[in-house]
Amino acid sequence: MGTDAQISLRRRFMPTVLLLVGLVLVVSCGRVDRSRSVIVWEHMDPKEQEFFDRHVAEFRRQHPEFSEFTIERVHYRTEDLQTQFQTAALAYGGPNLVYGPADKIGPYSIMGLLMPVEDLLPRSEIDRFEPVTLPVLDGRVYGLPDHVGNHLTLVANLDLVGEMAGDTDRWVDQLQSLTVDRDGDGKPEQYGLVFNLLEPFWLVPWLGGFGGWVMDERANPTLGTGAMVDALQFLSDLKQARVVPLECDYPLADTIFKEGRAAYIINGPWSWEGYREAGIRVGLSSIPRVSATGLWPTPMTSAKCYSINAYLDPATRECTAALLKWLTGTKVQTALARGLSVMPADKTAAQNPDIQNDPALVASRAQIARGRLMPIVPEMRAIWDAMRPAYQSVMNGELAPQDAAGQMQARAVTMIERMRE
Repeated sequence: MGTDAQISLRRRFMPTVLLLVGLVLVVSCGRVDRSRSVIVWEHMDPKEQEFFDRHVAEFRRQHPEFSEFTIERVHYRTEDLQTQFQTAALAYGGPNLVYGPADKIGPYSIMGLLMPVEDLLPRSEIDRFEPVTLPVLDGRVYGLPDHVGNHLTLVANLDLVGEMAGDTDRWVDQLQSLTVDRDGDGKPEQYGLVFNLLEPFWLVPWLGGFGGWVMDERANPTLGTGAMVDALQFLSDLKQARVVPLECDYPLADTIFKEGRAAYIINGPWSWEGYREAGIRVGLSSIPRVSATGLWPTPMTSAKCYSINAYLDPATRECTAALLKWLTGTKVQTALARGLSVMPADKTAAQNPDIQNDPALVASRAQIARGRLMPIVPEMRAIWDAMRPAYQSVMNGELAPQDAAGQMQARAVTMIERMRE
């Protein structure tokens, strides 16, 4: 995104910024001294939280020089994290580090809430990472990842699936044969496929598979295309074929698959270990190639990153820097890769033979290679918000794909124009 657009966005945000700062300053007159506290606000699943706590305990053992500091982890849901961090940081407060998907970094940095990593750590620390995993805006790095991917793949229950199909024609035939209505009541006891029918994150791979994408190189939306119409039609057809549930959000899809009542689910690395613990014999593969186009679906890939509060308390700089290095270091990333089946962003960890040869991670790497990086520009938030209602209306049978694509584009254009005013 160009500098002029960034200036425009900053101007657009400023009234909200000043209001939030004023509100928070009113209630923060008696703020607590945090000069001996390092606080991390995070969006992690329970398994990630377990690893974080374990790694912080090890950091304490390895760094007695910071024994006078407390290290605190505070969990938020994704949207709550963004709102709370923006409000707190704008009032010169909040955590030392904020952890979550890299796409949130664009809005944070436009509002001036993040410190470039180069201002806290030497360049040698940044050079440990694969360049494509780093969130970069205007040549500055605004976070360090502890893993990369955060992407959707095709996950099979190998007790139900003999061979995972490689193209959509064979796959759809397979889904139909694996959908079973044993009592003839019109409601299958076993589905061929389950996935989240509500969130456009699950639509994006198919948009790429039909030759489209969400924005152009100037961050302008590209949703009103034939590719979007075809992607929406494909997913709608799956529902009409009854190979997926008539209604299905993320928790329901996850539950059905864990209960062994679905042959396939489309989900990400955060879910795989939970399926194994539920007793499912899991197989992983890239989402099948679209037979009509010959193209592979392109799930969005991104890193989950630790970013630095621009208003970091100077008294905590040294401890914060050491903790950031530790949490994104080779040892921690290797442990996360082994324990969570995620891909390291650290070059040395990624070359570990155990990681290179792990079947799940081999499949994950193949899917990442066929994916596309999630844009971290602020316009991405508007595009998600524009896609969601129209996508849901198509899946509910309330809107035709052609009309939905047009609505998405018009809504995205309007929202982004308002952002840029």
